[in-house]
Amino acid sequence: MTMVTKTANTLDEGIQNMMNAAKEDYARWTTNAHGEQSQWAKDSIAEWDQKITITNGKKYIKVVKENGVFAFIMKEDSGRFKKGDVLMASSWRAPALNSARGNVLTGNYPIRWTGPLYLK
Repeated sequence: MTMVTKTANTLDEGIQNMMNAAKEDYARWTTNAHGEQSQWAKDSIAEWDQKITITNGKKYIKVVKENGVFAFIMKEDSGRFKKGDVLMASSWRAPALNSARGNVLTGNYPIRWTGPLYLK
């Protein structure tokens, strides 16, 4: 687990901070006890940024990593969610609306390379 500690002024900057932290977590996960990584892991880390697609929707920004939805980001305040809130995916088209996993603008939330984690 990695903590996203940086704050952001824009959603794009916040999403970049989130994905950088996820990439850092992946690098840590692929490093063995001797501090070494396989060539495959090094190649995967080098290609990390090219495997991310960001799509702007009406209410959400969808962040896709390879073939799966990594997270949805709220574009504006709506109901109980605020601009920048990180939501897990419920399906390819919609986020899970049970609770936010963090906020890309304010930072200070946990993330793994597999996706955002619940806040405690």
